[in-house]
Amino acid sequence: MASNTYSQGAQVEHQKFGLGTVLSSSEERITIKFDDHGEKKFVTTLVMGSLKKSDRQPPAEKKGTRRKKAAPAAV
Repeated sequence: MASNTYSQGAQVEHQKFGLGTVLSSSEERITIKFDDHGEKKFVTTLVMGSLKKSDRQPPAEKKGTRRKKAAPAAV
């Protein structure tokens, strides 16, 4: 892996999108899941100037909650 790429799971901060987690990275492309903006794909060489490492802990994955169907009213 090239020295200008981040490893999977690395915590980064982008100037525009804020804090995120690297999902995949190569010399050509990097995919980051941002806390507030979802998953974004970038050309690695173009985005490296906008990224910096973050020392925060990865956010806990939230599990989806299901609502129970309302039971029909008894007659």
